[in-house]
Amino acid sequence: MAKANLLTAIGVRKQKTPGLYPDGNGLYLQVSKGGSKSWLLRYRWQGKRPEIGLGSFADVDLADAREKAAAIRANLRKGVDPRQSTQDAPTEEPTAPTFKACAVEFIKDRRGEWSNAKHTEQWTNTLARYAYPTIGDKPVNEVLLDDVLTILKPLWETKTETATRVRGRVERVLSWAIVKGHRQHPNPALWRGNLDQLLAKPSKIRNSRHFAALPYVGMPDLWTQLSGHTSRTADALRFTILTTARTGEVIAAQWREIDFDAAIWTIPADRMKAKREHRVPLVPAAISLLEQIPRKSDYLFPGLRGNPHLSNMAMLKFLKHVMQRPELTVHGFRSTFKDWAMEATDYPGELSEAQLAHVIANKAQAAYERGDKLERRRSMLGSWCDYLESGGNVVSLNSRRAK
Repeated sequence: MAKANLLTAIGVRKQKTPGLYPDGNGLYLQVSKGGSKSWLLRYRWQGKRPEIGLGSFADVDLADAREKAAAIRANLRKGVDPRQSTQDAPTEEPTAPTFKACAVEFIKDRRGEWSNAKHTEQWTNTLARYAYPTIGDKPVNEVLLDDVLTILKPLWETKTETATRVRGRVERVLSWAIVKGHRQHPNPALWRGNLDQLLAKPSKIRNSRHFAALPYVGMPDLWTQLSGHTSRTADALRFTILTTARTGEVIAAQWREIDFDAAIWTIPADRMKAKREHRVPLVPAAISLLEQIPRKSDYLFPGLRGNPHLSNMAMLKFLKHVMQRPELTVHGFRSTFKDWAMEATDYPGELSEAQLAHVIANKAQAAYERGDKLERRRSMLGSWCDYLESGGNVVSLNSRRAK
């Protein structure tokens, strides 16, 4: 028999991390993301592993939960399914709405916080295609772990990214239903302490598709090849590489964002992926490039045939058709820069991360990283430019001057 009484009253009271915590013999403490706690009993019945809630921790302490679990196990030995016992009880609870009805209401509640209609459409389509066929018409309080697994297992290894989105969306709908009082804890779509024990970690099986990146040792040759082109798109690509910016940030750049005296390009928050203003130091080569561009528009790189600026595909098509490098992507040059900074220089990793405008995932670290390291990044981009123009003969290790 499995070990029992693994939990302690003090430990249960102090536990705040979301997840499922076993006490033994099928009894679990369920801690939700919101911090609420409840009891869950899993048991075997006719070849299946159903589960039943034993109440909230606020009403049922550890000793009571163990007593309830013991009584249920005693009835199981007599051939009595606790779910059937509940159904035979004289008082009946109101019929819960279906999962689909809850999902529709959840999406309606959240529509205002989503940035565009496409997000709402994605939620609706994802649930309609993958979740509704299994649980759409099922009362939301009857959605069990087996139902969630029925939805996810066919997708988990073949469409991992889709499966993780489906899981997350089912989880949020069920959490909404719990808060609304349509069902009790636990949430069978929770990952931590629940599905993570039954499904492979997504990062271990996901077939990630990264943007094709040129090894940094090949950048000087590409830079030399690029210098032979004088088109507007070639200028945009040169500026992109010198600033390590994203395509959308470059093609929509306007002259008013450029401070020639301070040699700074300030990208407004609404064009940044992280929705935060980003200052880009401009090395002399970038300034020289801009000074040679005629100012015929508000945009640095105006488009053709009435378009305000270059299209999102212009530089990619230039790489493929003009430079004959179809294996490369524009975004991949950011990875090339990152590899160069980490492998060919002694610049600290957080400096290149700041240049790429990546958000610091560690909240504690982010609290201390308040500055944007502008001048240190300027020195790093100067070394990057030196490397591009080196012809591949010199690998810059000058980062100590930035410390």
